[in-house]
Amino acid sequence: MYYLLLKAVISGVLIAAASQLARRYPGFGALIASLPLVSVLGAIWLWRDRPDPANMADHLQATFWYVLPSLPMFLLMPALLRWGAPFWLSLCAGCALTIGLYIAMTWAAPRIGVRL
Repeated sequence: MYYLLLKAVISGVLIAAASQLARRYPGFGALIASLPLVSVLGAIWLWRDRPDPANMADHLQATFWYVLPSLPMFLLMPALLRWGAPFWLSLCAGCALTIGLYIAMTWAAPRIGVRL
């Protein structure tokens, strides 16, 4: 239980730090937010819980393939905001696009020989 709490606190502090930096320095906050902190922390927590190289390799490879469908959201949302769309509408549209692309990736990956 304490280990789970420690993981949550460390992860939450990193996210909070990125958002606080972004308030004053949007570019630097974006840099911090773009770092694969969740992926790296997830790999560390997974390795500590299950130090299996094959499992870790599968996890990291799948992470790569799932990052790709999330990237267009970061183009759609700023475009919508610049066109005057409200933030929440832009966020919902970005999330909907990402969900659709995740579904497409999950469907297409096995057909092109990618194991997720």
